[in-house]
Amino acid sequence: MNRSLLSVLVASLFAMPALAFEPFAVKDIRVEGIQRTEAGTVFSYLPVKVGDTLTPEKSAQSIKALFATGFFRDVRIEVDKDVMVVVVQERPAIARIDFTGMKEFEKDTILKALKDTGIADGRIFDRALLDKAEQELKRQYLARGRYAANVTTTVTPLERNRVGISFNIEEGAAAKIRQISIIGNKSFSEKNLLGLFELTTPGWLTWYTKNDQYSRQKLAADIEKLRSFYMNQGYLEFNIESTQVSISPDKQDVFITINVSEGEPYQVSSVKLAGEFALPEDELKKLVKIKAGDIFSRERLNETTKAIGDRLGNEGYAFANVNAAPELDKTKRQVAFTIFIDPGKRVYVRRVNVTGNTKTRDEVVRREVRQMEGGWYDAARVTTSKERVDRLGYFTEVAVETPAVQGTADQVDVNLNVTEKPTGNLMLGVGTSSTDRVILSASISQNNFMGSGNNVGIQVNSAKSQRTYALSYTNPYFTIDGVSQGFDVYHRTVDTSSTELAYYKSSSTGAGIRFGFPISEKESLGIGLGVDSTDISVFDTSPNYYKRYVQSFGNRNLSLPVSLNWSSDGRDSFFFPTKGSYQKAGIEVALPGGDLQYYRATYQLQHYVPLNQKFTLMLNGELGYANNYGSTNDLPFFKNFYAGGVNSVRGYKASSLGPYEINGGDEERLGGNRRVVANAELMWALPGMEKSFRVGMFFDAGQVYGKGEKLDLGDLRYSTGISAAWISPIGPLKFSYGVPLNKEDGDKTESFQFQLGTTF
Repeated sequence: MNRSLLSVLVASLFAMPALAFEPFAVKDIRVEGIQRTEAGTVFSYLPVKVGDTLTPEKSAQSIKALFATGFFRDVRIEVDKDVMVVVVQERPAIARIDFTGMKEFEKDTILKALKDTGIADGRIFDRALLDKAEQELKRQYLARGRYAANVTTTVTPLERNRVGISFNIEEGAAAKIRQISIIGNKSFSEKNLLGLFELTTPGWLTWYTKNDQYSRQKLAADIEKLRSFYMNQGYLEFNIESTQVSISPDKQDVFITINVSEGEPYQVSSVKLAGEFALPEDELKKLVKIKAGDIFSRERLNETTKAIGDRLGNEGYAFANVNAAPELDKTKRQVAFTIFIDPGKRVYVRRVNVTGNTKTRDEVVRREVRQMEGGWYDAARVTTSKERVDRLGYFTEVAVETPAVQGTADQVDVNLNVTEKPTGNLMLGVGTSSTDRVILSASISQNNFMGSGNNVGIQVNSAKSQRTYALSYTNPYFTIDGVSQGFDVYHRTVDTSSTELAYYKSSSTGAGIRFGFPISEKESLGIGLGVDSTDISVFDTSPNYYKRYVQSFGNRNLSLPVSLNWSSDGRDSFFFPTKGSYQKAGIEVALPGGDLQYYRATYQLQHYVPLNQKFTLMLNGELGYANNYGSTNDLPFFKNFYAGGVNSVRGYKASSLGPYEINGGDEERLGGNRRVVANAELMWALPGMEKSFRVGMFFDAGQVYGKGEKLDLGDLRYSTGISAAWISPIGPLKFSYGVPLNKEDGDKTESFQFQLGTTF
């Protein structure tokens, strides 16, 4: 059939509904058959207007135009004298969409997905689109491991040319992985290799992780983990021969078989550098992580090429190319590597562009940037800039790009794109802890006040043991060099009647000013000066130690505390770190001129060791020492240290460790001037909740020593147990179940301890 004949047939097909007529001037256009569509909508699509001459050709064009809208299943053109009559039959509209038997997915999620395919309330019904949506829904069930799922659709005609669509779903049970087999392994046991996999057979936690349900993406990731493991053990010729996934006839069980070829382990015979050295060769050789005589490791080889590339990037070679070429000696099972280095041109940064900051001022972002405009490109400074902007906490996402400037060979731009997030917090809530039964708390804070980067906060805490009302202000860039300045005003009351401490009450009102000085990117030094007025109340049931202090120094004390603090934070996350260290040291001294003269020093060291991708070991140590100076003074008892509880030595009641005095048959805890605490905790996050929920197994040790007591580490108390921390929608939650290991007479224990909400 030739093209001209085909064209005639198509034209005649569209012309069939049109009547044979002589051309005439259209005096009016009438639309018949519409129920939902406005007549004006039809007129807008017609190529013919009143006053035009209607010909058979224009009639055919009108029919084609109206069909193309998708609104109509039939269109005819008729002539009534000088009137053009458009007769249409509308396609039905979708009035409602229902689901029966769907439990695996949220209805709103599926409705949104259907809308993207053209199926939604008010849309024109199209059977082809409905079939496509049905197949997509089936595919989603297959992706969830529900291979027996059956989806059928029912279309019900309704009044006013509408239809209702019902998806009838039989989900069936999710198929479980019953067996994963690795065939061909000789050097490593199947059990150890399967330990690398995320996919697994049903276990005690798989109801939550869903890792016992087959996923093509997860299997691909597990195979890559297997390949990396062998490559890191020297098996350079390791290969996945085949992967078979089969399902049982009842579609309930999945079987996975992976056939591997291990080959033989290779030893590195030599590593050479070649190409153009933009830096001294000796300096580059120090970056080589893999040496002659080592068993081949792909991980260490990648670390080498990355380290060299990063080092060149720090010198302005933004587009350096570093590749390792292997030479295999299959007879000796050895491999020699030549690392080719092409630094490319040294480039400098033309501009630093900040985008996406709709509220935060440009200067707030730019003052965190360490890569300067007009300077040589430095990859380390670009990375540091991104981290510093991210740590501000003002943005949900910080992305950095370094595109080359078009038309040049030695310039790049640094583009910082940020996504704003709300930085103001209004919290009104109820907290609780194992120390205070109910804590009514409220806080209003703005971490990025009017986009300036300044922090303004008001805090209220109504815990019975410690009530706090505080106002704070901080300007992190009081000077252009990053010196911070802030002040605090507070009123705090203490009532120990509901705690393990000896009974007393105090009321403190004070204010202070503070400055912070950056020492390096991770270290800072803080200095503060304040004034504090404290009223002390003791009672008949209070310890004699407290009574003697009040008799000697009165129940009202004015102090002028000055503080010096140093901190170093190298953790990779503020809330749930997995690596890095954190150190903090500080000393508070009450200056002469006040009623009190004392000093109080503390030191803390935390270290996080990543054991693997899942587990992190946290080591924590804390020391505290306090004393008075001057012959007419004594250390205020309300400045003593305490230990025990969910934040120090778990399994023992809060603040219960250390010296005590028996009063009326009760053991009243006095605290001490020295404190030792150590913690070791193995932590891991729950899958899918890595940023909000973490569990752990801990070992704690600690003790408090009174003034004049010998510091004997043999008096340390030990405990072990399990813990969990959750950043919940209603506030941070921390709980533990601890078992004391060397409880002695007089010790007060508490196995389950928790804290909900934030206390100030």
